Amino acid sequence: MAIDRIFKDEASEEKGERARMASFVGAMAIADLVKTTLGPKGMDKILQSTGRGHEVTVTNDGATILKSLHIDNPAAKVLVDISKVQDDEVGDGTTSVVVLAGELLREAEKLVASKIHPMTIIAGFRMAAECARNALVEKVVDNKEDAEKFRSDLMNIARTTLSSKILSQDKEHFAKLAVDAVMRLKGSTNLESVQIIKKPGGSLIDSFLDEGFILDKKIGIGQPKRIENAKILVANTAMDTDKVKIYGARVRVDSMAKVAEIEGAEKEKMKEKVNKIIGHGINCFVNRQLIYNFPEELFADAGILAIEHADFDGIERLALVTGGEIASTFDNPESVKLGHCDLIEEIMIGEDKLIKFSGVAMGQACTIVLRGASHHVLDEAERSLHDALCVLSQTVNDSRVLLGGGWPEMVMAKEVDALARKTPGKKSLAMEAFSRALLAIPTTIADNAGLDSAELISQLRAEHQNEGCTTGIDVISGSVGDMAERGICEAFKVKQAVLLSATEAAEMILRVDEIITCAPRRREDRM
Repeated sequence: MAIDRIFKDEASEEKGERARMASFVGAMAIADLVKTTLGPKGMDKILQSTGRGHEVTVTNDGATILKSLHIDNPAAKVLVDISKVQDDEVGDGTTSVVVLAGELLREAEKLVASKIHPMTIIAGFRMAAECARNALVEKVVDNKEDAEKFRSDLMNIARTTLSSKILSQDKEHFAKLAVDAVMRLKGSTNLESVQIIKKPGGSLIDSFLDEGFILDKKIGIGQPKRIENAKILVANTAMDTDKVKIYGARVRVDSMAKVAEIEGAEKEKMKEKVNKIIGHGINCFVNRQLIYNFPEELFADAGILAIEHADFDGIERLALVTGGEIASTFDNPESVKLGHCDLIEEIMIGEDKLIKFSGVAMGQACTIVLRGASHHVLDEAERSLHDALCVLSQTVNDSRVLLGGGWPEMVMAKEVDALARKTPGKKSLAMEAFSRALLAIPTTIADNAGLDSAELISQLRAEHQNEGCTTGIDVISGSVGDMAERGICEAFKVKQAVLLSATEAAEMILRVDEIITCAPRRREDRM
């Protein structure tokens, strides 16, 4: 029995060099996978699930791509996680964060190969990240005070965010939609009140923003089609008790008349419930569950619009937006909060009828109706729009803005290089590596556009030696250009999150010197 058998049969371990190689390779593979989606000329990926129905997703969104991968490599999982966090925190920059982390590791690998200790590299990276962040903070523009300028900043950010997505063709249109929606939020980052409805048909340019709230439902038969000054009761209750619902109960009757009596009693019970609801003084009743014919009749007679089966998302939002609460018992009307809105009417979008609530209590609510050729296009449009909305709502809170197009990375790289020259010892090597990794983002943007990245980056580097330079890569004309003129902007918050998350992820993977894979638990044979 050899002494090195600590683990069970199937468990394996990889030490030192090999473990590090495994994690570097995994992380770089992931970075290379999403690398091609970065920037305005980035490509999309088709993700096909092998499950039932072979669903196909066409997407450019880094987080969506990585979320759908089944990955075995532990280091790759770390990168997937940071892109997820980036998506939840700020909504955009999911690809950049993975690419940057991957590049940091690629650089770190060379350093490790030349016998520099990982801890030294980490220390250098830390100082470099701090320095890079400070360089950004010095260069931010903050136009919070000037409403006009701030709005144009927001428009620029929206355009920049959308230009790498499917919506890039109509980015003016969608940037305006997104900015309008976020401006209505008045500084809250709660995107709940911006509802996105997807309706296939038409083209993307037909999408529009509607003040108020749209519920994806039809208005029942014989009901008022239009209600002004509506008082809405939002409920989640069973309105189908006109049949006995006691399971397993046996009722013995000796004549049909008795059956009729039971039915009569049930009807009375229902009527009482409806009268209780009407007693709230409402003219619109929205229920999450079914409303049977009989109670619907009673509501119609009372001139009340009854909407049944409002889907959960819809009804929760509706209560939130109209300022009501979801009720389930109706015994004491004074404790129920009713919702209010100025007008309820039926509208047509494409082929479908929907109910529109306008003039709602919560002024920030609005609905974006997306039109598009197919479900795939709509899903991708929704993801892109969601990114833009997230970034904008974050920017409204933290109004610091940077130029885009690889400009921030050049600024950071320049500062980090300068710091590396001043730093004695091996840390300086790590800092130089950090600055090289930062340059990978503009390089990738240029590569994806099919440009000569080496040429462009060296031009940029020369330009950035001048103070107050605003040059970045302009992929449309295929050369370096002035980002301020082109109006290519990014939110500071996004860049900062990219920088810090990528550094931390790289650091975490660098710290690994051993990978232990545990054996899966065996199922006992039950035979």
